[in-house]
Amino acid sequence: MDTPKYTKGQIEAQISDAVSKFEKVYMGRGPKGIKTRIIQNHIVIIIDGYLYQAEQNLANNDQGIKLIKGMRTALFENARNHLEELINDIVNIEIVSMHSDVSTRTGEKVIVLTVSCDIEERI
Repeated sequence: MDTPKYTKGQIEAQISDAVSKFEKVYMGRGPKGIKTRIIQNHIVIIIDGYLYQAEQNLANNDQGIKLIKGMRTALFENARNHLEELINDIVNIEIVSMHSDVSTRTGEKVIVLTVSCDIEERI
């Protein structure tokens, strides 16, 4: 049986759903909003409402920002293999690298994945 062909928007939605579930299970709660965009051999995921209110309050000084970024980076790094597997199950393309950062000003998190080939060409 052939695998069904998905549109770019459907693949982006599947990735957003998988990341949202990942955030709930591994990071403690789901995001307020999430957008995924496929751009050639990159997947860009933008998560809104990523920080807790207490973290936003803590981000009022450099020491607080350092603590938040350090903790969130460590949590992400500990679970990143699972997230890579979830995304690979959707796109079925080797993930070359994954990067993430959180803005302590806006509470937004960005994840950028580089994959081994142009996804848009395969759709």
